[in-house]
Amino acid sequence: MSTQIPVSHMAFVRARAGRSAELGARLSALIEPSRNAPGCLSFALQHSQCDPELWLVSGFWTNQQAMTSYFGSPAMQIFAELVQELVVNSLDFHTFKDVSAVQALGHSQAAVHKLAG
Repeated sequence: MSTQIPVSHMAFVRARAGRSAELGARLSALIEPSRNAPGCLSFALQHSQCDPELWLVSGFWTNQQAMTSYFGSPAMQIFAELVQELVVNSLDFHTFKDVSAVQALGHSQAAVHKLAG
C-alpha cells in the first residue's frame, strides 16, 4: 500500500495594466469547481494587498494523481485563455510536496555540498 503525500500548487498571476478586475472575476470562476474536484483539500484565490495587479491561485491536494488529474481538467483551460486574450502579463506556476524534517535537512545539506563542490 502506497502512502499518499499531500501536494499543492501556487500560481502567481499578474494582470496587464487595467485588467486586474477582469482577471479576478475570471479566476473566481475556478473556485467552486476546483473545490469540488476529486482529491481537492483546499482551493483559494487571493488578491495582493500591496500590488493591485497580482493574484494568487492555490490548491492543496490529497496526492500527486489528484492534482495531475485536475491539471488535465477543462477548468485549467482558463489559464490558456487568459494568456491568449492578453489579460495576463505574467504567470508564475509552482507545485510542491510535503517533506519531513529529515528530508528538508537532507535537501539543504545537498545544496550546501553542491555549492561547495
